[in-house]
Amino acid sequence: MSAPVLDGKASFALRGHNPDVLTCIANLSNDEVFTPPELANQMLDTLEVAWAEANDGDSIWSDPTVTFLDPFTKSGVFLREITRRLTGGLESQIPELSERVDHILTKQIYGIGITRLTAMLARRSLYCSKDATGKHSIAKSFDRDWGNIWFERTAHTWAGDRCAYCGASRTAHERSDELETHAYAFIHTKNPKARMAQLFGADVQFDVIIGNPPYQLDDGGFGSSAAPIYHRFVEQAKALEPRLLSVVIPARWYAGGKGLAEFRTSMLGDDRLRVLHDFPDTGDVFPGVNNRGGICYFLWDRDHPGDAEVYTHERGGITSSAVRPLVEPGLETFVRYNEGIAILRKVLAVEGSDQPGQLMLPLAKRFSSLVSSRKPFGLDTTFAGSQTPVDGGVRVYRNGGIVYAPRAVVTSGVGFVDATKLLVPYASPGSDDYPHLVLSKPIIAGPGEISTETYLVIGPFSNDAEARNVATYMGTQFFRFMLTLKRVSQHVTKGVYTLAPTQDFSRAWHDDDLAAKYGLSDEDRDFMARFVKPVSWAADYYA
Repeated sequence: MSAPVLDGKASFALRGHNPDVLTCIANLSNDEVFTPPELANQMLDTLEVAWAEANDGDSIWSDPTVTFLDPFTKSGVFLREITRRLTGGLESQIPELSERVDHILTKQIYGIGITRLTAMLARRSLYCSKDATGKHSIAKSFDRDWGNIWFERTAHTWAGDRCAYCGASRTAHERSDELETHAYAFIHTKNPKARMAQLFGADVQFDVIIGNPPYQLDDGGFGSSAAPIYHRFVEQAKALEPRLLSVVIPARWYAGGKGLAEFRTSMLGDDRLRVLHDFPDTGDVFPGVNNRGGICYFLWDRDHPGDAEVYTHERGGITSSAVRPLVEPGLETFVRYNEGIAILRKVLAVEGSDQPGQLMLPLAKRFSSLVSSRKPFGLDTTFAGSQTPVDGGVRVYRNGGIVYAPRAVVTSGVGFVDATKLLVPYASPGSDDYPHLVLSKPIIAGPGEISTETYLVIGPFSNDAEARNVATYMGTQFFRFMLTLKRVSQHVTKGVYTLAPTQDFSRAWHDDDLAAKYGLSDEDRDFMARFVKPVSWAADYYA
C-alpha cells in the first residue's frame, strides 16, 4: 500500500526540497547514524499494512486519535514522514491545513532526542523551527519551546564503576556539564510509563513506537567488541505496551552479540514479532556504515501473535519471503535465509536428526564437535612470546607471525598440543561486501605447535593427510554457506559451525561431491554463491 498523495499546500509546507535535506547530512557519531527517508518510509508502509489488517481495512493515517512516539529521535525523519502521511489522510476530517497540521503536531506526534543537537534537528525537521513556539513554527498551540520533542541532559546513575541502567563505564562517561553524557533518558528509568506521563501528560498512551536507537556504548570497544545497547531500548519500548512497535537494529542479535543471550531468547520466543525485514549487507540500508552481520527492522504487533513474515533484502530489493516461526524446531537461533532452511532440510534428510522433525544435526555429526572454544590454549591476543626457540617449548601462531614459549604457558587444550590439527582465524576475512569469504585459510599445525586466541583449533587428526582433507571441505562454498546460516558478525565462533555436518575425512571434498550427496539443485548452488565467495586457497590442500 503506497503512502497518501498530498495536496499542493501540504507538500509545500511539509515536504523538503529536492534533494531531501535529510539525505544530505553526515552521521555525527556511532550512536547518531541517521535513518535514510527511504528506509523510514518502508517501515511506515509495513506499519500501515498491519494497522489496516487489524482494523477492517481502515488507514492509520486517517485516524486523528492515533499517537506516535520516536523515543530515540535524531533527524526527526520518522516523525516528519508520519506527519506528512497524516496531513494527507486527515484532510477530509480537518479540512483547514494549518488547523490539521497543528492538531497532528500537538496531539499525535511525540519524540525524545538522544542529544541536544539531534533534538533541535528533529524540531527543525518537524516544526520548521528549533523553537516550537517561534514565529516560523508550523505548530501554533504549543506553550513550551520544545513542543513534543523533549530533551534534557540526563546523568548516569553510578553503581561502582558502571551505570546501573545502561552499563556505561564511569571512566568514559562521567563528564563535565558542557559535554553529552550519552545517558539516554528513555532507558534510564525503571518505570518508563511513569516517565512518559511525566514528560507528555498522564493521559498519553502511545499506539505506535517507531525509530532507530543508538546501537552501542562508546566505551572503548570497536565493532562487534563494543557493548550493544539497542536491546535496552527495545525492551523499554515493549514495556510501554504500544499496539505496534517497529525498530531498526543490528542483526547480530539473531545468534550472537555480547550480552544479548537473554534478549535473543526473549525476542525469538515472542510470537508478537510478526514481520522481520533482514538486510545481510548493511550498506543496503546505511551506505558507508560498517556493521558486520547486517541490519534488520521488525514489526511487533501486541494484539496479533503468530508466525513471522521474513523478508530478505539484497541490492535494493526483496529477494526472498516466507511465513515461518523465528526459531525452527530443534534450533536455538534464527536462520536468516529462507532458502537456507530448504538447504538445511536437504542436509538433514541425508544426515538424520536427533529427533524427527527437528532441524538439528545429531551431536556426533556436527562439525562444531571438532572445533575448540575461544582462546584454545589459554593465550590472549597480546601474548608476546620469544623471537627465538625455547628448548623443549612450543611454537606459537599469533597475529603477526610465529613466536616461541615454554610449554608451561599452556593452560588449556593440553590434549591438542602434540596432535595434528588445523588452526583457523577466529575473525572472518575480507570486507563487508557480498559474497563473503567467511573463513581464512586454515593452517596445518603439528605436534608442539599452538596458537593465541587469534585462532580456533579444529581437530585433533590422526595425520597430515586427514587434516588436509578437512581443509578441502572447509574451502567448499557448501561448508562456508552452512556457517553463514548462524554467523552474524565477523567472529566465527564454535557455535557457528553447528549446522555444518562432518564428512568422511579419509578423502578430499569438492562442491560437486557435496551437491551430489545432498541433492542440491543448480538453484541451491547459485543461491549459496550469492553469499559465499570461492577461495583460491582450497586448491592448496588437494593431493
